[in-house]
Amino acid sequence: MLNLPAKFSLENRNVLVTGATGYLGRAMVFGLAELGAKVLINGRSRKKVDNLIDELQCVGLSAAPAIFDINDESGVRSWFQKHSKMPLNGIVNNAYAGGAGSIETSIESDYRDSYEVTLVSAQRLLQCALPGLRIAVSEYGQASMVNVGSMYGIVSPDQRVYDNKKVANPPFYGASKAALLQWTRYAACEFGHEGIRVNAISPGPFPSNNIQASNPGFVAALAKKVPMDRVGQADEIGGPLAFLISDASSFVNGANIVVDGGWTCW
Repeated sequence: MLNLPAKFSLENRNVLVTGATGYLGRAMVFGLAELGAKVLINGRSRKKVDNLIDELQCVGLSAAPAIFDINDESGVRSWFQKHSKMPLNGIVNNAYAGGAGSIETSIESDYRDSYEVTLVSAQRLLQCALPGLRIAVSEYGQASMVNVGSMYGIVSPDQRVYDNKKVANPPFYGASKAALLQWTRYAACEFGHEGIRVNAISPGPFPSNNIQASNPGFVAALAKKVPMDRVGQADEIGGPLAFLISDASSFVNGANIVVDGGWTCW
């Protein structure tokens, strides 16, 4: 029987992280790699991906490129077909692209685009990854997918913390993240019996370093909404994520861990 520290180890595990070069993505990548995972760095920009791999390898961590656009069906399927024999122990579905706005300022394509990048891409990713996930189950006993949701898939933003409607956290973002959380439950029920667990984490206020430096007033307003009286820092997402990817969470399936300092508890 493994002891608890060993269950958190990701030694010799392959973990794919989409949206890996972004603010939270980078923190996720470093956290997983520090636990021993070989992190497959996904992104559209080879230069950004290669730069991140260089950073990891410079400190003795393991990483490899996974260059594809999660919205490009043929590109996604091609990458997974090329790596169909590789055990895929974990997937972190983190990629997102979209703007700001409100119901009044949004246009219909905003909703379609957000749905595509959030939910349709998750469906595509899991379908294409099934052979590798199943190999991981046969070799390691389990595999894990973690979808990155949002507290705004659970509650609505307080419009008063934004300067105007055009820069608010948009309804199409929250609606698509809410859909992703429900899809996570469907996937957990469909594949749990195979040893493929599907869970989610929902980050709260994690403004980027640039926002923290350039707009301290906004960050202070966010902090007032948090029972812990501060915003989150990127490396604080690593622990919950590592737990869900690792064997330490072997009986956790269909869960959503909210990492928001208590924002949604008020």
